[in-house]
Amino acid sequence: MLTTHQKRPTSLGGVGLRYKHYQEALEQLPPKIGWFEVHPENFFGGGPSLYHLTKIREHYPLSFHGVGLSLGSDQEPDGQHLQILKDLIKRFEPFQFSDHVSWSASGNAHLNDLLPLPYTQETLDRLCRNIDITQDFLGQEILVENPSTYIQFKEGVLTEPQLLNTLAKRTGCKLLLDVNNIFVQSHNHHFDPYAYIDAMNLDSVQEIHLAGHTERVIEKRNQEKETLLVDTHNRHVCQKVWDLYRYTVAKSGPVLTLIEWDQDFPTFQELCEESYKAQDIMGQVDQKNVA
Repeated sequence: MLTTHQKRPTSLGGVGLRYKHYQEALEQLPPKIGWFEVHPENFFGGGPSLYHLTKIREHYPLSFHGVGLSLGSDQEPDGQHLQILKDLIKRFEPFQFSDHVSWSASGNAHLNDLLPLPYTQETLDRLCRNIDITQDFLGQEILVENPSTYIQFKEGVLTEPQLLNTLAKRTGCKLLLDVNNIFVQSHNHHFDPYAYIDAMNLDSVQEIHLAGHTERVIEKRNQEKETLLVDTHNRHVCQKVWDLYRYTVAKSGPVLTLIEWDQDFPTFQELCEESYKAQDIMGQVDQKNVA
């Protein structure tokens, strides 16, 4: 829940904070960016990273973006994981928390990846159960993010927009719309990304993610070659993703927008400039809508 001590973003544009930029973030004050998003699991073990996050929190609003709840698993979210997460939320007071529509845990095994789900009624019910458990335990609504996937299941009966819209309606959660993931999937699974946006209830979208992706050529069983897009978070946002983002915020209005960059890191200034682009686009479409 929001508290009087919680820092709110000073602008809609934010960036994912990674270890390489801790020092620069503290040196460049007053802040050059509206807010930072971090993976809370990176701080479960304490240590120097927790110290740096404490110092950064003194100057910047924070959002927590989880990768470990495994909301799509048969089993309920791990109680110990939830308790550590709740303790971190109490300490750092992030203005929101999000996780993914995926699974990564089975029994005592935890896989270091966000794995895809068949979009069935059973999956929908399981996600709703686990989102409800999480929201009740944390005492706040959460956001859930559309995944990047590279396979589809024959059992699927729901489209991804149908699944996401229903999750928000049934649980009261909000949505984190990853526009790069939509673009990557539209290429890999051969659908129209603009039709995907049109099918979304954008009133439920509280945050957008943008990132870079990589093209990889794969050889199929019949020896034909195909280009696969991979959500690598290691380069600038491409123009086609910017175009899809512009279309999205023209329909939704300005919304918190984060730049993700998780490997082959740029300079902190480059990262901030990507965020400024998103803010410029939001300003342009907002003025156009007012006019």
